[in-house]
Amino acid sequence: MIRVLVVDDDQGLRLSVKGALQVSRQFLIEEAQDGQDGVDKMKKNNFDVVLLDVDMPRLNGLEALKQIKELNPGTIVIMMTAFAAINQAVQAVKDGAYNYLQKPVESEHLIALIDRAIAANKLISNVANSAPIMMDNGRKIIGNNQQMVRVFNMINKLSKVDTPVLIRGASGTGKELVARAIHFNSSRKDGKFVGINCSAIPENLFESELFGHEKGSFTGADQRKIGKFQYAEGGTLFLDEVGDMPALMQVKLLRVLQEKVFTPVGSNREVPTNVRIIAATNRPLEEMMKTGLFREDLFYRLNVIPILLPSLVERKDDLDSMVMMFIRKFNDAQSKRITGITSDALAVLKKHDWPGNIRELENVIEHMFVMESTSRLTLASLPNSVLSATGTEICEVELQNAAAVQEKTEKQGKTFSISAQANQSVALNDDDDLDSDFSENDSDEGALEGAVSFTVSASADGVLDFNAQKEAFEKEFIIKALKTFGGRINQTALHANIPKKTLLRKIEKYGIIAKDFSE
Repeated sequence: MIRVLVVDDDQGLRLSVKGALQVSRQFLIEEAQDGQDGVDKMKKNNFDVVLLDVDMPRLNGLEALKQIKELNPGTIVIMMTAFAAINQAVQAVKDGAYNYLQKPVESEHLIALIDRAIAANKLISNVANSAPIMMDNGRKIIGNNQQMVRVFNMINKLSKVDTPVLIRGASGTGKELVARAIHFNSSRKDGKFVGINCSAIPENLFESELFGHEKGSFTGADQRKIGKFQYAEGGTLFLDEVGDMPALMQVKLLRVLQEKVFTPVGSNREVPTNVRIIAATNRPLEEMMKTGLFREDLFYRLNVIPILLPSLVERKDDLDSMVMMFIRKFNDAQSKRITGITSDALAVLKKHDWPGNIRELENVIEHMFVMESTSRLTLASLPNSVLSATGTEICEVELQNAAAVQEKTEKQGKTFSISAQANQSVALNDDDDLDSDFSENDSDEGALEGAVSFTVSASADGVLDFNAQKEAFEKEFIIKALKTFGGRINQTALHANIPKKTLLRKIEKYGIIAKDFSE
């Protein structure tokens, strides 16, 4: 539910707005009779949206806005105003309000504006997912990753101005997400956000792509075409990978930034433009300027307000919150109910270097969602690429962490258990919380009854060899599992919680013939 506070000294208008919002069941609505009452209620409770009148006794809307933003910068404030006070509403938007509505308030317009405001606010929250929003005495605060706190604050500041922005960071760090967050929280939010990848456009078509062309201006130009600058009029043009822009186009882009006009290919007319430029790159522009690959004057024109996004390897302290964010995302997308991730799987994720940054992490979590059959993401659902990169063997982790893994799945009175028991003074009986599950249609499958008995013993010369013991356990476990599931590879991999590729590799390694165990 979205918590909304309606602040207005006119009781009739409060009831009107409340009635308009109650058309939708997603809102939980409270009222305040003036600005001071609204601020007092904000101190006691947290609201997602505040609908704030401009002209009120005790504390007017502009002063109440400032205090509300001090209490909770993340609260969405929408001003409500009569026509005569529109100038004050515009000033309120400059001071941090999302937008304003003119009275009388229309239900559909109000709900649509709140939906847009919440969507825009989520973009900023997603950018700052490594600095998660937490509650402290009813107030939202930003997490402890200082680099992302700075990014978060910079986005809020850039949303209130119209200067060019240069976003820098490695591939996969979320540069386009930052650009969208700036646009959809700015005064240009109702205009278009138009993205273009400078590295994906052939050099001979670049000028036409940006500025458009006239019919007959070059071979194949059989009709007039508008370019991205004209298409994005009144909005934001996002130039991704601007470091790959050809030298000639750098000159023409610089002119547009300086003169606010451009000339379509094959035309003599200058077209005025009102577009905000946000550029992004992962290239070392300073080095490129030294070699003449990137113009110094264009760099300083774009670099008015730079944003540097840290790589994921620099933000591992916040990996937990990012994983949970993606779990929530894929639960919604795939209609699953994954509740979290096991500690050993998370430990492997933290061990990884993440060369692909956030994009790679998102892909890994999506892979785990597809492969996982339990209620939590486990080590077994990790892609082989991550396991190999971190030097992780599933059985090795289990033996090192607990030395004995007990997995139990109860479905229709069946129990599948594994235990390892040691000789003499060596006790291997710790439990782990990894889950396993049978499908509903497996009533004809036999459960793995009894335990895989495994004894730790020294070699003839009295030496305990971990690798030899691990391999002995793996072989015995796989043989027992194959016997239980009639030598069927897919069923064994599914119910014994072993990735199929790993199972096939181990079968080949130990010279096991699965057909020998078929029913």
